[in-house]
Amino acid sequence: MIKVNNMLVSDFDYHLPIESIAQTPLQRRDRSRLLVVDRKSSRIWHRHFYDVADYLTADDLLVFNDTKVIPARLYGSKDGGAKIEVFLLKHIGGDDWQVLVRPGKKARVGTVIYFGEGFSCRIMDNTDFGGRIARFFYEGIFSERLAELGQVPLPHYIHEKLADFSRYQTVYAREEGSVAAPTAGLHFTGELLQKLADKGVETAFVTLHVGLGTFRPVNADVVEAHKMHSERFSVSAQAAGKINSVREKGGRIVAVGTTAVRVLESAAGADGKIREMTGDTEIFIYPGYDFKIVDSMITNFHLPKSTLLMLVAAFAGKDKILGAYKAAVEEGYRFFSFGDAMLILLDAANIPALKAEDKARLNSTISC
Repeated sequence: MIKVNNMLVSDFDYHLPIESIAQTPLQRRDRSRLLVVDRKSSRIWHRHFYDVADYLTADDLLVFNDTKVIPARLYGSKDGGAKIEVFLLKHIGGDDWQVLVRPGKKARVGTVIYFGEGFSCRIMDNTDFGGRIARFFYEGIFSERLAELGQVPLPHYIHEKLADFSRYQTVYAREEGSVAAPTAGLHFTGELLQKLADKGVETAFVTLHVGLGTFRPVNADVVEAHKMHSERFSVSAQAAGKINSVREKGGRIVAVGTTAVRVLESAAGADGKIREMTGDTEIFIYPGYDFKIVDSMITNFHLPKSTLLMLVAAFAGKDKILGAYKAAVEEGYRFFSFGDAMLILLDAANIPALKAEDKARLNSTISC
């Protein structure tokens, strides 16, 4: 990583009208808007997500995070009736989980919390981030009891009730363990994936279970002072083989979402190849980072001063990204989890489907 001195968290702030925060998903996932950003020229194109195939070729590999959101929020009570909320963060082995507890003062070590008949937990220890280690006791299968008694958590900025929680899952989600969705993937439909396959675009799946590391606010004033919380990830031998093969042939690795980016960069060796592996990552990507694997990125629009915005700024340049965000606000894009998307390309001039009329009619240049 190239050392960048005196980089302030406030450098990643931007103005966002509250009405720009999407409260509900669109009826059709792929009808969201797509802001295409050319890193080389600073050009942007205003499209729709179903147009994403126009910017991909048979030489490209889309890498998806196939994690699945679990009903991680539990409401229970202690002996005596005191109400307690337990928020599952990360499975650490056996029946033990890292959790957040509210109110924390009512959850000292040894406290037993009851959620329903035959389902409880005991607080075993404290963590260094203000959470707890909880051991669960249950009858039957844990995932089934959690589905019965837990609630799928939505981000704090979403105030509308979600009628269908499947809309907070990607259509390819399969590995249970996340407490929040990898939102860049929410725009894909089965039909769009088939269209991409018919075009010859390859796909690979990796896993990162979204936890505190992804959504924890940055409380430091200086970027480098922030410490990421570890999250579990895995790359299969099949996925590693596909990724390395495409790179050897000169194709592009297109990461779908910041979580896919973090997996790829965590699993990259010094030789620039991906390894099959399972482990925990605390990788924190911010401007100055030297990307080893990712060539292009699909991502949503992220909260001001967040680690996700810093990652995207590291990939495309802080001024370019903040300029693109400003353009998106002015054009009425929808922001955050249920909002619109961005496709960041290294050099859009090399995309065959960019026709002359696109350049004349649909593109503009970022002001930065």
